[in-house]
Amino acid sequence: MTCQKFFVALLHWAEFIYVITAFNFSYPITPWRFKLFCMPPNTTHDVVLPPGISKNTSDLNGQYEAAVEAKFNSSGTYFSNFSSKPTVHCCFWSEEDKNCSVHADNIEGKEFVSTVNSVVFQQIGANWNIQCWMKEDLKLFICYMESLFKNSVKNYDLKVHLLYVLPEVLEESPLLPQKGSFQLVQCNCSVHECYECRVPVPAAKLNYTLFMYLKITSAGVVFQSPLMSVQPINIVKPDPPLDLHMEITDSGHLKISWSSPTLLPFQLQYQVKYSENSTTSMRETDEIVSATSLLVGSVLPGSSYEVQVRGKRLDGPGVWSDWSNPLIFTTQDVIYFPPKILTTVGSNVSFHCIYKNENKIVSSKKIVWWMNLAEKIPQSQYNVVGDHVSKVTFPNVNATKPRGKFTYDAVYCCNEHECHHRYAELYVIDVNINISCETDGYLTKMTCRWSTNTIQSLVGSTLQMRYHRSSLYCSDVPSIHPTSEPKDCNLQRDGFYECVFQPIFLFSGYTMWIGINHSLGSLASPPTCVVPDSVVKPLPPPSVKAEITVKIGLLKISWEKPIFPENNLQFQIRYGLSGKEVQWKIHEVYDAKSRSASLPVPDLCTVYAAQVRCKRLDGLGYWSNWSSPAYTVVMDVKVPVRGPEFWRMIDENTTKKERNVTLLWKPLMKNDSLCSVRRYVVKHHTSRNGTWSEDVGNHTKFTFLWTEQAHTVTVLAVNSIGASLANFNLTFSWPMSKVNIVQSLSAYPLNSSCMILSWTLSPSDYNLMYFILEWKILNEDNEIKWLRIPSSVKKYYIHDHFIPIEKYQFSLYPIFTEGVGKPKTINSFTQDDIEKRQNDSGLYVLVPIIISSSTLLLGTLLISHQRMKKLFWEDVPNPKNCSWAQGLNFQKKMDIL
Repeated sequence: MTCQKFFVALLHWAEFIYVITAFNFSYPITPWRFKLFCMPPNTTHDVVLPPGISKNTSDLNGQYEAAVEAKFNSSGTYFSNFSSKPTVHCCFWSEEDKNCSVHADNIEGKEFVSTVNSVVFQQIGANWNIQCWMKEDLKLFICYMESLFKNSVKNYDLKVHLLYVLPEVLEESPLLPQKGSFQLVQCNCSVHECYECRVPVPAAKLNYTLFMYLKITSAGVVFQSPLMSVQPINIVKPDPPLDLHMEITDSGHLKISWSSPTLLPFQLQYQVKYSENSTTSMRETDEIVSATSLLVGSVLPGSSYEVQVRGKRLDGPGVWSDWSNPLIFTTQDVIYFPPKILTTVGSNVSFHCIYKNENKIVSSKKIVWWMNLAEKIPQSQYNVVGDHVSKVTFPNVNATKPRGKFTYDAVYCCNEHECHHRYAELYVIDVNINISCETDGYLTKMTCRWSTNTIQSLVGSTLQMRYHRSSLYCSDVPSIHPTSEPKDCNLQRDGFYECVFQPIFLFSGYTMWIGINHSLGSLASPPTCVVPDSVVKPLPPPSVKAEITVKIGLLKISWEKPIFPENNLQFQIRYGLSGKEVQWKIHEVYDAKSRSASLPVPDLCTVYAAQVRCKRLDGLGYWSNWSSPAYTVVMDVKVPVRGPEFWRMIDENTTKKERNVTLLWKPLMKNDSLCSVRRYVVKHHTSRNGTWSEDVGNHTKFTFLWTEQAHTVTVLAVNSIGASLANFNLTFSWPMSKVNIVQSLSAYPLNSSCMILSWTLSPSDYNLMYFILEWKILNEDNEIKWLRIPSSVKKYYIHDHFIPIEKYQFSLYPIFTEGVGKPKTINSFTQDDIEKRQNDSGLYVLVPIIISSSTLLLGTLLISHQRMKKLFWEDVPNPKNCSWAQGLNFQKKMDIL
């Protein structure tokens, strides 16, 4: 039992010794360059050593011979078996460690080959500069090898391999890797005599210990480096800093700034080297800072500055990045800072200036400012920043007005007596861009539109929409969020940009603005916030129908509510007579539950077009598009308003005491028939035969035999709904045909298309309903023409085509309730009568003209008489005004003799 415990303890001790040996015999890779030095054993002649190492083997004796004599079990060795080729083991040397560290192993107990000629080392360049680092992306480990000898390999096939192993688990004291665990990577020659070995490192193993060694084969000789170990996270080499630039601060100092290339898991420190070259001095400076900017001394006009920056891990080991490209900054005799300003309307901007005149910097108190060399800027806008720095401020600036090719205002910094030709540029842009959005009726996407027509475009600028989506609704005051996303927009034919958000979050707040990017800076339009649910444009109402209601006579328009949105909706109807240009009338429907509306229209017998659209009842969002138009169909909606007006022609047979009566009427118009007439019905009534009806179809003429004392007829119009209710009656009575109340009738032609008729009546006890005026051409069997005239009218104008050479007969019939009275008939004037009337009318016009002219002539004579009297009798004195005539009576006769 005691022996077993001793054996277990011995195994643990052996394992501890093995672990210690692994670390003692692995070379830790440093964050700086080191050298791989190879030489044959017990040989010092003709071997070129690295600078700093003596050819005396005593310097290497302790480490080297120990390496030769070291013997390990082959199961624990990390070298491959290359028994067919002589193997040379090498050592590492660096500026920080002057000793050449050699750790080697005899391969499977065989002695180290020592018969290699040292001349081979000189010819193949067996000494190497090596630097290893982890790339900034933390994905690739790189070892870079460069030969110290410049007599390149010409006759030897040189191959370089890197063998490495990365443990599977993180251990505080990793064991020495086993023989078969190393992976082989071939190193490629990127440039002449230089090799680059690349090892991928998983992100999860950046803190693991990476074991590796180099194997170089050339001219039948294998060179093996000692075992190396490193944690990749400790030798990260950042990329050079980006965006290096210099600017002048408001106080006149030079500020150097840059940005870190990528986001690293640790902070960087930076080394800045810059030089200043002016007419008065020259200096170089090298500083290390942890910030991404450095403020140096005051800027001098007419000077040149050159700067470079590199970075390295701030805390812990790391590798310096390469230097950034040099940046040169040159100042002129007149320095403006900033030299150009891009800003928005309503902002306040300032320029600073340092003025140098004849190698002498002008005092800031003697500097004046001008705008476009045409307007001197008031001194109230000046500020003295320092002895040589002057500042001018422009408050609440207005948009720049283009002047030809110039889209900026030139700001000049001048001496009291002169202005330099250099100037600063001020660009002021109005960025009030209106962004309007609408959500489609299916609530699946939101389309936003904006136009740049309202702003002045700046050459070289790019526009881009940016937005930020909040989880719920919008804030009271929209603001530009620091974390935003760009949105692609397409230019449409109408000059608007269109951006589509899909999918959308209905109740999220989308804060959006237009970014204007230019080399001078970036601007942004005022932000606007939109909630997609508040800008919905619903789908048009479906199933729209239009009809004229039967027996009611209203235009009825019906529709259905669209599926989306689910909010209560208001509706708007527009309707009008169908045609090319519809004169629309609008009707509002605010009842969300309503699905139809009945509207009065003036004409029930025509085609109407109707459309419906909708919008949220709370006023949010937009009106939908109008629905497809619906049209009414012309059909009978009511019985005819009235029957037709009719008259008669009588053919009298005196021998039989019979009269044939032919009724004449005109077809009813649509407004009276509502909307068509299928047939006419003549209704008869007599005292002997009673009442009966006759269907005359669509004819407008009907003849019947009048045989009784009185015969009353009525003509009815019938459509698909029924017969007319209001109708005209006409009674034919033998006694009434002799009643004469029309005393006189006269006709006077106004022109060939108008005739005026007037008449007088005698008193009558009968109930006069209306008159029938009848006319025709005499001596011709033409159809008679007739008009129905109200009973109150005593004068009437007939509009017809009258032929002057013809004679016309006019008859006026009084129509009583009891029957048709006796007509008054006259003949119209002939053409001679018309000419005589026209001559008489000329006389009536001429007489007033003669009277007016005579009156005017008499007035002229009276005025002329007064003027002649004043002209000839002006010097004759009034006797009463003479002194000698005082007391004399001029009315009394006096005898002179």
